[in-house]
Amino acid sequence: MSTILSSEKVYRGRILDVALEKHAMPDGRQSNFEIIRHPGGAAVLPVLPDGQVMLIKQFRPAIGAMVYEIPAGRLEPNESPQECAGRELIEEVGYCATQITPLGGFWSTVGFCDEFIHLFLGQGLTVAEQALEPDEVIELCPMSLDEALHKVKSGEILDGKTQLALLRHQLSCMENNK
Repeated sequence: MSTILSSEKVYRGRILDVALEKHAMPDGRQSNFEIIRHPGGAAVLPVLPDGQVMLIKQFRPAIGAMVYEIPAGRLEPNESPQECAGRELIEEVGYCATQITPLGGFWSTVGFCDEFIHLFLGQGLTVAEQALEPDEVIELCPMSLDEALHKVKSGEILDGKTQLALLRHQLSCMENNK
């Protein structure tokens, strides 16, 4: 582990902060870093009653394209990751889940960001009212798990959280069929 010797926030935004930090490294050296500080997020892979998964295609301005994803969002203050996953499922997809099961989590971009994304599986879905943010453009894309995994293999699904959630769901299904 490193120890933060100094930190200066050079940008504070709605989604993230950027800090210039000096760290004491494990080997005794001191180094400067530009770090994105993020409150973390949660993402949920919705499984429809017929077994299909509900992916979305969402417009992402950072790359100027529609991207296959699972519903996800930033943790609000005092919100649990599971609550965030449930909220995003309703807002982005228009479904409410009776079961939200952890699928693990991961650091999104450890080279310069501290964002940790919690992954969940959403089951027992019932229709709710979708409530998109003003800046969201989303298409619903239900498909079989096999079709989604084929899209990962073919390079159509490039979003990391979506790839990992699909893989963990597939592994869980394989374990349950043993």
